[in-house]
Amino acid sequence: MKAMVLESPKEMSLNTVSDLQPKEGEVLIKNTHAGICGTDTKIYEGKIPANYPVIMGHEIVGEVVGGDTNEDIKNGMRVLVDPVFFCGECFQCKIGNTNLCPFGGLMGRETNGGFAEYCVARKNYIYPLPTGFDSKVGAAVQVLTTVLHAQNKGGIIKGDTVVILGLGVTGLMHIQLAKAKGAKLVIGVSRNQHKREVALSLGADLVISHGEEAKRIILDSTDGVGADAVIECVGHLSVLAEAIDLARLGGKIIPFAIYPSGTAELPFYDFYFKELEIINVRAAKGKDFEECIKLVSEQQVDLAALITHSMPYTQLNEALTMLMEPSDERLKVIMEMS
Repeated sequence: MKAMVLESPKEMSLNTVSDLQPKEGEVLIKNTHAGICGTDTKIYEGKIPANYPVIMGHEIVGEVVGGDTNEDIKNGMRVLVDPVFFCGECFQCKIGNTNLCPFGGLMGRETNGGFAEYCVARKNYIYPLPTGFDSKVGAAVQVLTTVLHAQNKGGIIKGDTVVILGLGVTGLMHIQLAKAKGAKLVIGVSRNQHKREVALSLGADLVISHGEEAKRIILDSTDGVGADAVIECVGHLSVLAEAIDLARLGGKIIPFAIYPSGTAELPFYDFYFKELEIINVRAAKGKDFEECIKLVSEQQVDLAALITHSMPYTQLNEALTMLMEPSDERLKVIMEMS
């Protein structure tokens, strides 16, 4: 089969690799669409370790074409793949934290992923897409699962004031999901005027830029209290510090982005004084996939509005290079295999 193979950082090309042979309990999937994630760009650059050579891609939609099929999982079924695999036997798995399994990993990083003609997945890692569900949109659902996991773990509830710092793909998903959960006031913060406008169109109650003006507006909008929860989607320590500043006494910080390792300079006294909860999340669980498919099917979350580019998967090098360059209007990029 044909696949885009990453041999080492920034060294990727279209290769012919061995055809896949699914084992018992696995199905063969003909990939149709795969989204590019920020994790993919970091793997491509060598900033996140991977098992080279590797076929990247973990936001995968395709059609079952073989393997261990049955009456419930048939050839021709369109499915979304949960790319996070786990052992099922360790301490974390037994208490339900399959996403934290120390013996698990991620397709496209530890094992081969979706930027290829085919992939293999275990039957309990795939989720059928309803009739009429756009496969291109389906490839973005995997991102929404991590957003849902974050808000569920963070306890976002009806009546909350939620501030989202950074209005890229995940920030705009957080805007919509917080509204779907019944948040009283959802505020998007970004320096990008275009993305602020997109956030308003997707349900944000207020959109503002970063800085002292943001703090004043948030305090004015909450009778001087501050935000119940601040979700940081940028990945800069200075923005994490801003999240600590904007949260109310006894509030919550959800650092959704991935931060570079190294020395951190943060307002730690405020973290102590405000008695803040910091709720970190890593990956979704299986149950999040079914709920997210339902949220999109019921039009509570609009993922199609976030897809700005689609390209043949053979142009993956060009797509990754594009994603690493600044852009005011680019959001989600989906690679097409057929």
